[in-house]
Amino acid sequence: MIETHNDVIREKHLPKVGDTVRSKKYETPWRVIEKREVWLNTSDDPPTGEYRAIPAVYLCYWRVKEGQQPGIGKMLGYAYSLHDNTFEANWEVVH
Repeated sequence: MIETHNDVIREKHLPKVGDTVRSKKYETPWRVIEKREVWLNTSDDPPTGEYRAIPAVYLCYWRVKEGQQPGIGKMLGYAYSLHDNTFEANWEVVH
């Protein structure tokens, strides 16, 4: 099966732009301000061991603080693929 960016979004339950997430470690709120499709290089192609590119989704977060305008302050960005669990381990979507 060939992986797609939509598979990453669906399987990892990634938030949409404008959604708020909370850091599990620090309990701080962050807003998703950017989402884009990217490709990650990996060297674990099973048949050949050669380098290959896998689909990933990059999310950029802005730290929400009272009285601070959007986009001003701390920002973070991460790329998520089907082969890691970093979104589930570090973030929870706030409803």
